[in-house]
Amino acid sequence: MPPHINAEAYTTLAGALDELARRGFTARFQVFDGGLRAAGGGETMRPKDLVIREYYRFEGISDPDDMAILYAIESTGGVRGTLDASAPRSPRRPGRRPPPAARAA
Repeated sequence: MPPHINAEAYTTLAGALDELARRGFTARFQVFDGGLRAAGGGETMRPKDLVIREYYRFEGISDPDDMAILYAIESTGGVRGTLDASAPRSPRRPGRRPPPAARAA
C-alpha cells in the first residue's frame, strides 16, 4: 500500500517541505561544485547519481517573480532530500537604484 500523501500540504512551500520530510526526504541539498551536497557537509553527488522523484512549483498570486520550484531528490546511495530552487529576488526597491551589475544587464 502506498504511503498516505496529504495533498493539502503541497499548497505552500513550507507545507511541501514538511510533508516531504515526513516521507523521508530529510536532507536539504545545496548546489556545490557541479553537483549537490547535503547541507552540513558530506560528499558532493554528481548528476548521474541523482534522480528527481517529484517536483512542485509555487508562484506568488500577485507577483510572478515570487516563484519557487521544490525538487524531491534521491541519490543512488539512498540519500533523500529536497532542493529549493527559488527565483532570485529583484534588487529594485522603491526609492533605491539597483546595484551596478543589475543596471548593466
